[in-house]
Amino acid sequence: MKNILVRSLVIFIVMSLLNAQFSEWTLHFLREKPDGLALVPIGVLVECLIVTIVSFITVLIFRNNYSSVLKIAVLFETIYLITLIISGTNPFAYFSNKTDVGLLALFLYVNSFVVFLMIFVFRLLYSKIISSKIKN
Repeated sequence: MKNILVRSLVIFIVMSLLNAQFSEWTLHFLREKPDGLALVPIGVLVECLIVTIVSFITVLIFRNNYSSVLKIAVLFETIYLITLIISGTNPFAYFSNKTDVGLLALFLYVNSFVVFLMIFVFRLLYSKIISSKIKN
């Protein structure tokens, strides 16, 4: 994937789908009742798609600055966390009020960092494999 636009779009879509899937698994882990919280993964997916569009426009404008996978992932992560903060999702609400909504908000932030770490580890492994092939 030599093209930075294709690479960034793939990273944005993968991170969006992983965030939505992890929120689905979080709801399954919490064993939520079928009420308004059951639509959280769809809301996360819509929010991630908005973040993807904003991030892709940013990469289009500043194409030369986003040449690495990690810079692209940090861009997505930063915009995603800003949108979570703007939407009123407080990760510390669970510590003051022990409710499932507060725990879900905390897990949305934790899931986001887990997705970023997965991208980081994947990039690290990929670079090790490529560097070993170049040496041979």
